[in-house]
Amino acid sequence: MQHSRIGVSADDAIFGSVRVTWNDNPVAHLYTSTVELINQSMKDYESVIVRVFTNDTILLIERTEIVGTTHFLSWSDDYAAKLTVPEGQRPTMDQQSLYGRQRDYIIPTMNRGQVVRFQFLNAAHTEAQPSIWLDVLHKGVKLKFRVPRNEILGVSQPTAAISGTVLGFIFIGFVIVYAENIWSAALAAFLFGLFAPIPGAYFVKVWRRIRDWSAG
Repeated sequence: MQHSRIGVSADDAIFGSVRVTWNDNPVAHLYTSTVELINQSMKDYESVIVRVFTNDTILLIERTEIVGTTHFLSWSDDYAAKLTVPEGQRPTMDQQSLYGRQRDYIIPTMNRGQVVRFQFLNAAHTEAQPSIWLDVLHKGVKLKFRVPRNEILGVSQPTAAISGTVLGFIFIGFVIVYAENIWSAALAAFLFGLFAPIPGAYFVKVWRRIRDWSAG
């Protein structure tokens, strides 16, 4: 989850005031927040209902995408029905409250490795960063929260580093057996250790491809 603060309302008795408004109502703390849902299982899923909810900010404008495609998400039928406003009328207080704290989407197909991205313009209730959560209730699906990490070739740095370390021990074994002298062995070990996360990342990517292929 990533948050970017893009606006704040403030009053200054000397230099004046700054106003950020939504439907003519002042917004104290305006953020853009991004949340991603990734299918890291070995299965493909259909008709997955995803709930986005919060209790410390107001969800305003939304943008969704199934990464790598031209498709975006639609609201679930049940959620859309709750927010249906008859022609010529305005949303009720309950509808406005539901829209501001929760969204329900349907993902038609979520293949293994697929990334679904949610982006919201939102107004936090306090100066603290907002919290926006996902909830999925679907057979065979278990949702886990993970903090975003830097990546190497699409693989998280800790995973790439661990894989590189394991490969490093194997590499050192070959160096000990085949190196002609201690200096060449030391240099080879140093260079591999310096760039170990890169071969580690490649190894993870190849292993994932083999895993997905073997799973059909």
